[in-house]
Amino acid sequence: MFAINDVPIDDTFAEAFGMTALRLVVTAATPAWALTAGQMTTGYAASVIGCDAEAGIERILSPDDTPDGRPGVSLLLFAFSRDALQKAVVNRVGQCVLTCPTTACYNGLPVVKEKAIRVGGNLRFFGDTFQFSKKLEGRRFWRLPVMDGEFACEDFFGTVKGVAGGNFLLVGDSQAAALAAAEAAIAAIKQVPGVIAPFPGGVVRSGSKVGSRYKKLKASTNDAYCPTLRGLVKSELPANANAVYEIVLDGIDQASVETAMQVGVRAACRPGILRVTAGNYGGKLGPYHLHLHKILGAPTQAE
Repeated sequence: MFAINDVPIDDTFAEAFGMTALRLVVTAATPAWALTAGQMTTGYAASVIGCDAEAGIERILSPDDTPDGRPGVSLLLFAFSRDALQKAVVNRVGQCVLTCPTTACYNGLPVVKEKAIRVGGNLRFFGDTFQFSKKLEGRRFWRLPVMDGEFACEDFFGTVKGVAGGNFLLVGDSQAAALAAAEAAIAAIKQVPGVIAPFPGGVVRSGSKVGSRYKKLKASTNDAYCPTLRGLVKSELPANANAVYEIVLDGIDQASVETAMQVGVRAACRPGILRVTAGNYGGKLGPYHLHLHKILGAPTQAE
């Protein structure tokens, strides 16, 4: 049995899939306003099952890390297609960054023309013919007049084929223990660049399975991991398990997701955690199979 800090790690894999990803760099006059814009822009973006995108704050940026020398945040957004991502990003930047005091918005990924989406060029019409653009070092920026001055937004934003749905589940002997472990995992994951945990606080209480007894639903509660359903369904929980939390991860590449899983699981292996496992659907959902033992460096049988 492979274990970390006496917590057994299941020999299973998380099943992830490809999504189109984009990074926004949002700056403002103060760190507080930059964070406000970031929180608003990434709101209601936990799962594309019911949202237009999956999104989260990647990290807080110092003035040395931003194009205009102001404090900022970097945001990652994911959608199933480039067209869907463009629609979501234009709507979210228009509603939540353009409207937020003192902000500006910049591209955070390399731009490949055929894979880029247009943001500033779509928002420029709000300027009602008073907008203008300027090209600097091959990058075009739009400047829109607003009531506190000007809103600057880059024209084109680069995209990459990201990896979404990396995950692990923490089975705890109590709600308090499981939540403390999940919080420790998220604190560690926040140090990993290129990845987000898009659910509230990074933690999922309502893990889902594909399909439902209700024909119109694409997903429903993961009954095998619900403590209150033990005895009514084929449960995956030991008798002394009373809470399960899931960490779901989206990243700009597979390596970033695997790194986040590694540091997150290791941080979560603490008293009160009975087992760590992962969610998959037999390999039928996505092409990326992220094996816990391999990611965590478990010794092979030959060793």
